[in-house]
Amino acid sequence: MASKLSAYADAVAEVESPSAPSVISIQNVVHRYENRTALNGVSFDVRPAELFGLLGPNGSGKTTLFRILSTLMIPTAGRAIIMGCDAAQEPARLRRQIGVVFQAQSVDAKLTAYENLWHQGHLYGLRGAALKRRIQEILSRVGLADRAKELVETFSGGMQRRIELAKGLLHHPAVLLLDEPTTGLDPGARRDLWQYLNILRDEEKVSVLVTTHLMEEAERCDRLAILNEGHVVALGTPAELRSEIGGDVVMLEAVHDAALLAQRLRERFHVETTVFGNQVRLEREGGHRFVTDAVEAFPGEIQAISVSKPALEDVFIRRTGHKFWSEDNEAQPGSEKKNGSEKKKKNRR
Repeated sequence: MASKLSAYADAVAEVESPSAPSVISIQNVVHRYENRTALNGVSFDVRPAELFGLLGPNGSGKTTLFRILSTLMIPTAGRAIIMGCDAAQEPARLRRQIGVVFQAQSVDAKLTAYENLWHQGHLYGLRGAALKRRIQEILSRVGLADRAKELVETFSGGMQRRIELAKGLLHHPAVLLLDEPTTGLDPGARRDLWQYLNILRDEEKVSVLVTTHLMEEAERCDRLAILNEGHVVALGTPAELRSEIGGDVVMLEAVHDAALLAQRLRERFHVETTVFGNQVRLEREGGHRFVTDAVEAFPGEIQAISVSKPALEDVFIRRTGHKFWSEDNEAQPGSEKKNGSEKKKKNRR
């Protein structure tokens, strides 16, 4: 695994142009806690007006990296540069240039939408008529201008999330950082949020970095970095990452012994296989034709079959050798395991 990660890092370094403009530059960031390494040499860039995703399971390091980017944590080694500011060396200057929306709610439910933004504006030195105009502008932008004088506690979860976004955008940041922004939202509110992020990118040219554990959300990003155990295991557009599979993904459920079935498939068809419980996974051009040959070759040994086009989870499996969700990455002591069981269920829907 170490050699694969090293080779991948070398490949990324060759592809990324050192002269390419970037609003965020993560340079060999390392972070260690007392008994574990959360980030181990993470590097990537985020380009202007780009919707960039950090995808990873619990314990992958994405929340630690988010805390470093939002100036809440200093890395053990390496640098995080945003808009020319070093997050560790110039936190006060950087905070004026970024908007941050954390996973935990920060709005005051006992205040109105307008009052929440009024107090937020004061934190950034905004005052008087200029602040009033900006509040009206941003409430219109998030579709809540007609609810400005209503208490936030009367809002739906999606509307409260829009107030969180308005707070993060009030001071005209060039970069917006969002940590699991759709947590607790229903499907409609999630869709609305992502549509608004697209508007921010396309119309206001804001660079957005979002952490997520959901494959379907990662598919909406322009580019993404997939994290696993503190390493960047894949980097690129969703289409580029899926294209490396180069065929269909076939899952065969064994009647008795999946390991034995995998061995026989390798010997007969010269394919690489991976065993997950009682299933054998493989990648093959013309998957539907292959399963017919496999069933005929091993009658009575296969009880269920699925054939699908490559997805981001398949990229993760190819890079790491294990599934996105596993017992290991849900049970690490001190790992980022907020609502782990809930996340697992959502990801498998």
